[in-house]
Amino acid sequence: MTYSDKNIVDSWLDNAKPWVTAIRENEIESRIQITNKAIIETILQKSPKTVLDIGCGEGWLARELNKTGINVLGIDAIPELVASATEEGGGIFKVISYDDLIEGAIKEKFDIIVCNFSLLGKESVNAIFKYISCMLNNNGFFIVQTIHPVTACGDFKYIDGWRKGSWEGFSDSFTNPAPWYFRTLESWKNLFLHNGFKINEILEPLNATTNKAASVIFVGGIAANTYEPFPSQ
Repeated sequence: MTYSDKNIVDSWLDNAKPWVTAIRENEIESRIQITNKAIIETILQKSPKTVLDIGCGEGWLARELNKTGINVLGIDAIPELVASATEEGGGIFKVISYDDLIEGAIKEKFDIIVCNFSLLGKESVNAIFKYISCMLNNNGFFIVQTIHPVTACGDFKYIDGWRKGSWEGFSDSFTNPAPWYFRTLESWKNLFLHNGFKINEILEPLNATTNKAASVIFVGGIAANTYEPFPSQ
C-alpha cells in the first residue's frame, strides 16, 4: 500500500474523539510517566513568554504551560480536537493545517515553537522545517519531541520510509491507524541543519523500566550560517 500525508489526517479525523478520551483519562502510560514531563521541562528551561504548539491536539500542553503564565497558541488540522481544546481553555486554539501554516496563516512570531509527537508525515514535515525559522523571535527555539528512531525501528531496515500505523495498546474505540514516515536520527538532524538551525540539545528521555529511550527531543536555535534547503526525499 502507498501511504501519504493525507492518510495521517484522515486517521485523526476518524479518531479525534477516542484520542481526547485517552489523553484526559491518562490512558497512555509513556506520556504520563515520561514524555509529558520531558517536553514541559525542556520548554520551561528556556523561559519563553510565547509558544506556538503545532499539532496541539486537545490542548493538554497549552494548559500545562499556561499554568506558568506562558501565552500559548495551539493549532491543529482536526476541528474536533481544536473544539475540545477551546472548551477546556488554557490558550488560544485555531484550526490551521500544515499547508495553511506555510502559506502564512499565522503572522505572529514566538519565543518557542513546539511539535510534540506531531511531525508524522513526509512532505508536510519537510515543508514546515523550511518555513519555521521565520516565525521565531530572535534567540527563539524550535523544539521537537518524536518517537526515538532506534527504539521504534523494530525489525525493519534503519532507513527512511513510510511505516504502517498501529493502535496496539489503545482501546477498541480507535480505528484506521495512521501511517507514519520513519526518519533515522541523522535524517532528523539534517532537517534542522539544512533549514537554518543549529542543534542546541538532543535529549533522550529514558523509560526507567526498560532502560530504553522513550523518545528523542531536539532543541534547535536559529544558526548564524545559512544552509541550502533540505532536499525532498
